[in-house]
Formats: sequence, C-alpha cells, structure tokens
Amino acid sequence: MDAHYGVDLGSRCVKVAAEQENGGYRFLGPFDTAGFYRNFVSPDREGGRLLYAELGMAGGVPLTVTGYGRARLGGGATAVPELEAVVAGVRELTGLRDALILDVGGQDSKALLMSGGCLADFAANDRCAASSGRFMENMCSVLGMSLEELGSHWEDPVELSSTCAIFGESELVGLLGEGVPRERLAAGVNHAILRRLLPLLARFRASSLVLTGGVAYNKALRMLIGDKFGTEPLVPQPPDFVAAVGCCRLGTDAEVRDGGRF
Repeated sequence: MDAHYGVDLGSRCVKVAAEQENGGYRFLGPFDTAGFYRNFVSPDREGGRLLYAELGMAGGVPLTVTGYGRARLGGGATAVPELEAVVAGVRELTGLRDALILDVGGQDSKALLMSGGCLADFAANDRCAASSGRFMENMCSVLGMSLEELGSHWEDPVELSSTCAIFGESELVGLLGEGVPRERLAAGVNHAILRRLLPLLARFRASSLVLTGGVAYNKALRMLIGDKFGTEPLVPQPPDFVAAVGCCRLGTDAEVRDGGRF
C-alpha cells in the first residue's frame, strides 16, 4: 500500500515517488514535463489536479510536491521548497546528515550544504544552462551520441572556449567540420561542464560529497569531480528521484507533527 506520494515537477522532467507502508519506495517516470501536464493533470481553478488513475496510483493518499511547477498542482497537494526536498531526499537515501550536495538539474545547478540533516547554506548557478542537463542533451544531439555514450569520454578533451549553451552548439559544429573526433569533443563537453560546476563546489567545505539529479548518471563527470574533490561523489539511487523522495519524507514528517492533518 502507498503511504505518501512525492512529485518533483522539474523544468525538463517530472519524477514521482510513492512511499510504501512497509518501507521503501516505488518510482514512476521520469516523464517529459509538458507531456505530464497534458496526460496526467486536469486543470482546476485552485491549480491542476493530479489524475491518479491514469498514473496507476491510488487516490486519497497524501501528496507533497516540489520543483518549478509546484504551484501548478492543487487538489490538496502540499508544496515544499525544492532545496529542502533535495536535502531530505539525500538524508533518507544515504543516511548522511552532513555533506555537500551538488544537484545538477535540467536547467540549473546548485550546491547545498547539509549540516545536522538540515539545509545550512546554498549557492546556485541558475542564470545559464551551460552546466545543466539541457546543455548535455543539446551537445549529445550535435554529436549524435546518447547521454550514456557522452558520459564514457573524459580523456584527451578538446578545449571548448564557449561557456554559453547556445554558442557551444555552434562551436561543436565547427569543430566537427574540421574533423575533430567526436570522442575528444565529448570529453571536452564533460570538462566544460566541470569548469562551470567547480565554483559552486569551492563555496563550501565538507567531508562528504553527494551528486544528485539526472546528470549524476554521467560516468565521466563523476570521475572528473572525484579527481578534483579527492574522492568520487556518492550518488543516491536513483539520483534523479531524490527530490521526490524528499517530498515523501517532508510530507510524512509533517503528518506526524500535525497528527495526520495538513
């Protein structure tokens, strides 16, 4: 039986976690965000209502939401801040209470300092998509590679001069036209992403580093960050559902504090 639902309404994808009464979670998605609204949300004056049956979910289960679109779901849903949801999800999935969390989403990147299981500080790079999942998707499209293949290249990188997601595509096209091997270009993309993330990591000091978000599936990026940090980052499983799990955790904690009432 499902005890609580958590929904992370991201800019690119929607992730759903269902907390089980006997412990553990089941996961639905990721869903394309636009498709999720078309197929699983019914418009309502108080915000869209989740169509539970279409998702194969039971109605009447408490729902907590976060992410860019959290204000778009009504119907009794409780909205929580995304950063707090990420911290709660990391705490739940790893057992850590003190760590530096690097969360790389579809459109932005964030460094979160967790102390005593709570959010202590954060820094965000939300003005440019050059270190985000969207940037990786665009580069893969230019290179004709899957995200998995992109993540397998980190050696002998080409130095990419552009730090802009848009101009980066043009630079890759030009280098392809010059005959530069795709493998070197893929490695260059991963190193370029690393350069955009390092200033965030430099803001804080912590003994443990956790990598969350869909970009955590990128093997090359994990290794490159590990080389700079001194140890490969811990990746909760699944890394792109961390905020959805955090929603479940925050919602359940609120139920306990409030005697089951939202």
